[in-house]
Amino acid sequence: MWKRSELKAKARNVVKKNYWTAIIVCFLVAILTGEFGTSVIEIRQSEDSMDPNYIVNSENIFMTEQVDKEKLQDAQEKTDEVKEKRSQLSSTQQKVLEIVEANLNNITKSQKYMFRIWDAIESFSMKQVILGIEILMMAMISLAFNIIIADPLIVAGKRYFIEAREKENTKIGVIGAIYKKGNWINVGITILLKNIYNSLWYLTIIGGFIKTYEYRMIPYILAENPKIKRKEAFKLSKEMMRGNKWKTFLLDVSFIGWSFVSILTFGLLNILYVNPYKTATMTELYVVLKKKAIEENYEYCESLSNNN
Repeated sequence: MWKRSELKAKARNVVKKNYWTAIIVCFLVAILTGEFGTSVIEIRQSEDSMDPNYIVNSENIFMTEQVDKEKLQDAQEKTDEVKEKRSQLSSTQQKVLEIVEANLNNITKSQKYMFRIWDAIESFSMKQVILGIEILMMAMISLAFNIIIADPLIVAGKRYFIEAREKENTKIGVIGAIYKKGNWINVGITILLKNIYNSLWYLTIIGGFIKTYEYRMIPYILAENPKIKRKEAFKLSKEMMRGNKWKTFLLDVSFIGWSFVSILTFGLLNILYVNPYKTATMTELYVVLKKKAIEENYEYCESLSNNN
């Protein structure tokens, strides 16, 4: 059985030994992938759609084509209603809402291209064909960016923290292993499938939440063994998280206080400490679950020992 306090104590030690490089790695991941929801508020999340009515919220969105005015009016009314309710919140409530929104963005960041596909469908339904095509192209570009750059970089960040556990002043160059020939392709496609499956499970609402935690170890497994077969990575993560989903959720919740304080510093505290601290903590969890998997001889556990 693992304890949150023990994981966090070990994580603090890792961050202390590798402070500046850990900050740089997490900052690069935050800026290029949006991995840390409350770190770069208004830098990355603001340009992504979290709302099917997103397409009617931009000033220069409508072309010269005929718009379905009834649908447009309905969408605008919903937007105005949300703005009105939000304006009635106290400053504290608004800060809490910002934390929730930022972390929701963090959870769904990898599925943003799917939201944009929805935006395109909305555009077509409003007879905005040109706009729909443009948004669809943006979705495809977003998808390519995720596969080629963002998702491998997130996994590379996990690799750094796994290495940082073992030695002081770990070099940033260790993340390069993920970008070796053949590695990033397998990593990108595996994470893409994880995201697609997760998105489909979110259609059942509670299923998406469960699968988010069931798939939690996949990036760490790929970080140690970027050549692992996709079937093996999914199976191992599922078995490693069996009986640990709720405890991991509580571990996530234990960082909410840090997120609230970081909001007050406009994300600076996250960049300078919380992101490395949280990532190091999750890495410690992976190491504990990996050890158990090997000791209990889980199916495909031999792949967990491959650090090539």
